[in-house]
Amino acid sequence: MGISSRRAMTGAATALLLCLMSAGTAAAEEAPSDSTASESAGSDSTTISADQTTDINDRQGWEDTDDQPLSDKAPTMCDRAETWYTITSKKAVHIPSWWNGTKYKDGPGGTMTVSVTRGGTISADVTGTGEFEASDVVYKAKVSVSVKIGFSVSITTGHTYSHDISRNKYGHLQYGSWGYKITWKKWRSNSGSRCNAVEIGHGSASLPTSETGWKYWETSS
Repeated sequence: MGISSRRAMTGAATALLLCLMSAGTAAAEEAPSDSTASESAGSDSTTISADQTTDINDRQGWEDTDDQPLSDKAPTMCDRAETWYTITSKKAVHIPSWWNGTKYKDGPGGTMTVSVTRGGTISADVTGTGEFEASDVVYKAKVSVSVKIGFSVSITTGHTYSHDISRNKYGHLQYGSWGYKITWKKWRSNSGSRCNAVEIGHGSASLPTSETGWKYWETSS
């Protein structure tokens, strides 16, 4: 083989190596960084789809009789104008789906078997006076009460369930979300040396979670 041929092959090999190095560099630049991946994973929606829910039927002992106090004290903030929310109480409740095809009555006695025959959405209900944003109340409750809280939860058809009825009693089954009723307050700090917080809004909310299912109870008639 002549010198010119060897030089041509060497040049071709060098060009191929540079091409591979360039392609490898481009692929590395296009790969997401750890921070980008973390941000993507953390940006979850506050609307709960049906495939994110957990079925829990007849959750005995879930519902609270009274409100559970959390915090009703005004935090002290100094030398900066700022607003924030506090959740002052919570109460575990079953939030019923309001539409037909999710509530049944049967008896007396025997066994009742039911199923969700019509889908829909259970949404958060936030009320109050003064200055407030409903979305901020939901976000605060998600942090302070339960990460399973959302703005709404989607209900699909299906979810069949059976329950025995006591003798001479009528059984009731109601589908819904095992959620919370909460009370909240919104505050604004006073700038200056007094470090006082001023209440500028308060109210309540009924908030669904990703846990859904049938609630059972009995009556005499």
